[in-house]
Amino acid sequence: MSAKILIVEDEPAIQELLVFNVTQAGFEALRADDAEQAWEQIRDHAPDMILLDWMLPGTSGVVLARQLRSEARTKDIPIIMLTARGDERDKVLGLESGADDYITKPFSPRELMARIRAVMRRQLPTLSDDTVSIGGLELSPTSHRVTAKGMSIELGPTEFRLLHFFMTHVERVYSRTQLLDQVWGTQVFVEERTVDVHIRRLRASLEASGLDNLIQTVRGSGYRFSINL
Repeated sequence: MSAKILIVEDEPAIQELLVFNVTQAGFEALRADDAEQAWEQIRDHAPDMILLDWMLPGTSGVVLARQLRSEARTKDIPIIMLTARGDERDKVLGLESGADDYITKPFSPRELMARIRAVMRRQLPTLSDDTVSIGGLELSPTSHRVTAKGMSIELGPTEFRLLHFFMTHVERVYSRTQLLDQVWGTQVFVEERTVDVHIRRLRASLEASGLDNLIQTVRGSGYRFSINL
């Protein structure tokens, strides 16, 4: 499952360059020219990372970063700020606004991808092979094993990916459409009710351990994984 990277950049040439480099590296690129379009992409596609230009028409990148950090559903999305401002005070302001990293234009594609991967290693455990442990569950991507309170749990490939996604995106509510995009991928066309079927299967597999209630239904919105019962 490739990560989605939202590129918020109003200069067409730079946006195209960023899209090219991101897709060449195996990520899925989403585009936005301004803050309004960025919010639309976030709502519809739940990106895993945001490349955010400082100078945007209307709402600036700094203001948008602060807004993203103030919203519960977006506060944990990694942000890399892109700007021509190289002054130390500007870098500090960008980082204090909520950015996880800061790249000064012009930058090389190699530096850009190194920064992206570094932030992802820190912020996005679903892109690594690290074992994930939370709420009595332990999941190993490399061995494809899951234990619940020490009990071995057998999961199908889709339920495994779904649980891995939930365990690395705790407390965030995802709609069925967003889960389809994140777990099944945007190139797979299945009905939204498919999500409900796999959620039921996953809960059934966890029921014997009493951890099925970690996967919560949020009426009218979707599902979330929460250890706060």
